[in-house]
Order: sequence, then structure tokens, then C-alpha cells
Amino acid sequence: MTTARHLGMDWLRIGAFALLILYHIGMYFVPWGWHVKIAQPIEWVAIPMLATNGWRLALLFLVSGYASAALFAKLGGSGAFARSRSARLLIPLLFGMIVIIPPQPWIDLAGQHGYPHGFVHFWLHDYFGFQFIDGIALPTWQHLWFVVYLWIYTMLAALLLAIVPAALRARIADGVAAGLNGWGLLLVPMIVWIAIHALFPDHDETHALFDDGPSHLHYLTAFIVGWLLRVRPALFGAVARCWKVAAVLAVVGFLPIAWVEWTWPGDVRAPQGIILIYHVARQVQGWATIVALVGIADRFWNRDHRWRATLAEAVFPFYIVHQTIIVVTGWYLRQAGVAALPSFVVLLAATVAGCWIFYAAGRRIGWLRPLIGLQRR
Repeated sequence: MTTARHLGMDWLRIGAFALLILYHIGMYFVPWGWHVKIAQPIEWVAIPMLATNGWRLALLFLVSGYASAALFAKLGGSGAFARSRSARLLIPLLFGMIVIIPPQPWIDLAGQHGYPHGFVHFWLHDYFGFQFIDGIALPTWQHLWFVVYLWIYTMLAALLLAIVPAALRARIADGVAAGLNGWGLLLVPMIVWIAIHALFPDHDETHALFDDGPSHLHYLTAFIVGWLLRVRPALFGAVARCWKVAAVLAVVGFLPIAWVEWTWPGDVRAPQGIILIYHVARQVQGWATIVALVGIADRFWNRDHRWRATLAEAVFPFYIVHQTIIVVTGWYLRQAGVAALPSFVVLLAATVAGCWIFYAAGRRIGWLRPLIGLQRR
């Protein structure tokens, strides 16, 4: 195992979170349900959104698995690893649920469910009521579900690292890495994803933790591969061997996805056989894209830049606050009746500016740093 930092994986993590922010801006325009929508959603926006749906979240778990393995190697023990991950994930999760998240369900309720009270009344009297209002659970973690899932996965890793002897762990890692060597890195996880969908074809992600078993299997696959890339870096050789083919497969795999959405847009139901093709193509395109992106990061991005360290530190605070900025800004844009193109420009500018202010202010104030996901000085 090498201790060298893979800068390409840093850039991949930065890019994955940047893409997530753009995706959530897109949710204001796409016809799918969300907290706040433009008055006239745009059908074609669903096509580029679907291009990322099969892999953007799994990519976050893969790079998080890689970073978690690096942190474990640095700390040298499962107890220290569990404490570090809990502090870095649970403190900003609680801060986010109490302070950052509440405007989102209020806007959802006020804009789409006729909630009669203002935000201050909602926050003081209803948000912490541990109740459902029109099907919306309160309080809620909204987009911070990723933090919850990541904490669970890292705690599982810490438990296994504590109870499984180091020699046995090494043999298991060697065996799994051998299975992923060569073309196995492209094919094995892809087959696992297809099998998960075949076993649970009717499952829809809930992000509610306890009723989301198939999603956990899906994301754990990516998390484990990311961890293995760190502890068995020879697997980057397998990535180098197959990433170009994976890139072609990703493009080809997206074609039936785009065709289905174009032919049966929005809520129009496609025939059952077509739906099966759609979901298989989604798993193929999703994992192939991840392999291609890891290959690109390894081949072209494994180099430093003066902005890398700052951006790598900033992505978690950006993630914590970005969706609330988008939802609140979208709420006022909708009320003002702003058209699509200027709405996109305003949303993008407001989100980038708001995230930078949140990060820049928080990193300079010692007691705020752990609340926004940064290490104490």
C-alpha cells in the first residue's frame, strides 16, 4: 500500500461535488417533482440530467471510500478512525438539520401544500415536532442523507477493521482485488448493480436509511471499490487498461436512456420491456462512466495546482449549504416570474457566491469550523 496522495482522486472528488451542485440547480427547471419549480418546467432538461443520474451519487461514495481508507491509514486504528469520522460527519449533520435545512421544507409546504404560516413560526413550532405534515417528515435531513449514509458505511468499516485480524483483512483485500484485476473492475461491479436491480426491480430510493436496503447495496459497492483503490493501488492498472472502453460503453449505454425519455417524456409510462432495457442500460452506463472518470483522473488529473487544497477543503461546506441557497433563491425567482435563462444565471451566481461566503466565513471562525465540516485548527 502506498502513502502517496493521489491528486487525481482529489480533483475527481471536487468535480463530483461541483456536478451535484449543478444538478440541483437543474432540478428547478426539470419537470420532476422538487421543493420549488419554475412556473413552466422545460422537458428537454431531463435528458442531460439523466446523463448523470446513474452514477453521480455512486461516484461520491467511491471517492469517499477512497478518502476514508486514506484517513484510516493515517490514523492507524479503528477507534480513532470512528471518532474522527463521527466528528467530521455528525456535527455538521446536526448543525445542518437545525440551522441550514429548515427553509427547504417550509418552502415546499408553503409553495405546494398551502402551509399558512411564515418561516419563523414553522421553525419554532412545527419543524421540531417529530411529525409528518402533508407527507413531509419533520425535522429532516433532506440532501444531507448522503452524510448519514456515509457515516453508517464508515462505522461499518470501522467495526470490521476492529474485529477482523489484519492478516485476514489483507487476504480478503488481495482476493477481492484479484477478482477486480484486469477487466473485472469494469464488469464485476456492473454485474452486481444489474443483479441488485433484478432482485429489487420496484425499489425507489427513499434516503430514509431504514427502508433503503437496495440503495445501500448499490452505494456500498462503489464505496468498497473506492476503498480498495486506496489499499490496493495496483488496481489503478486495471483502470488504465479499461477506462477508454468504459468511456465508449458509457456513451453507448446512455443512448437507450435518452431515447426512452425522449419517446416517453415525463410521467408517460413506457412499455414494460422498454423499462427493463432502460434500467439495465442505466446500470451499465452508470458504472462505465465511473470507471472512465477514475481513469481520466488517474491519467490526466494526478497533478497539483494552487487551488486544489482550497477546493478540496471547500467542497464539504459547499455541499452542506448549496441546496438551501438554490431552493431559497428559486423561491424568490418563481415569485418574481423570472424566465428560464436569467433564472439559471441568477441561481448559478447566487449558489457559487453563497457557498464561498459560507465557507470563507466559517473557516476563519474557530468554533464554526467543525459545524461546517472542517477540522479544528
